[in-house]
Amino acid sequence: MIKKIDIEMAEYPKLLKNIHKPPNVLYLNGSFEKEDENVVAIVGSRRASRYGLEMGEKLAYELALRGVTIVSGMARGIDSAAHKGALKAKGRTIAVMGSGHDHIYPPENKDLYERIANAGVVVSEFENDMAPLPKNFPIRNRIISGLSLGVVVVEAAKNSGALITADFALEQGREVFAVPGKISSLTSAGTHDLIKDGAKLVQTADDIMEELKLHIIEPMTGEKKYLRDDLINSKTGAYICNSLTDDERRVYKTLSDEPLYIDDIIKETKVGIGKIAKALLNLELKRLIKELPGKQFVRLRIHQEIN
Repeated sequence: MIKKIDIEMAEYPKLLKNIHKPPNVLYLNGSFEKEDENVVAIVGSRRASRYGLEMGEKLAYELALRGVTIVSGMARGIDSAAHKGALKAKGRTIAVMGSGHDHIYPPENKDLYERIANAGVVVSEFENDMAPLPKNFPIRNRIISGLSLGVVVVEAAKNSGALITADFALEQGREVFAVPGKISSLTSAGTHDLIKDGAKLVQTADDIMEELKLHIIEPMTGEKKYLRDDLINSKTGAYICNSLTDDERRVYKTLSDEPLYIDDIIKETKVGIGKIAKALLNLELKRLIKELPGKQFVRLRIHQEIN
């Protein structure tokens, strides 16, 4: 059931109320909760690479495990990956649409729309019969950043709509983060420009938590903190392991704490040099292995072993 709230109602988000020209009315499927005061936006390219999709989902998963609400725009690519990561962690997520609730866009996200409404809230400032017109999406983006303490751009080409969200974030006094990618990747060109311009480089969810001082969401000390951190690390390790390709899994299992030359990895795995190079790069980006001088590689310790 779609609910209408206005800016004077208690449920209207405080962060959004304080931006320049906040929407007077919001249409909700689901509801805002108290924990939605600690919100991080994760946005990026609709035409995302496999690496970008994995990073968007992984960051959302790790943040949601720590009690952070994830907001995005329910678009194809990075946005959908971010929502799915939060849902996998059984956390809260907010989707902001560029259309009314009668026009779910993209249409293949109807199931995702329902899952978000049940585990968080789907938001629009447009009446239910509004179609997903191109002009609506930049308007929508200011709400994504307005709801957030910070915006993480995972992948974005030079003209990506995610950069519009980052611009709004800066205007609203929000922190902007960017995930680095390959220097040759067109879908990382915009994120690299953000980093050059001062956006904070992100490798893990902890980079975001520390910068936004979100470690105080659930302050813990001693044994309780150790057990919680161990559970988060274990779940994160399991999530990463399940995302590996066959080649990545084969390479990871071949490595150990002892450095191994790339020629020996090829010999052990019987995988071609092109596939080996790709698998090694992806494992490095996932922080599962480390390259040492002389094209040697070692496995990094994680809590969940890969079978």
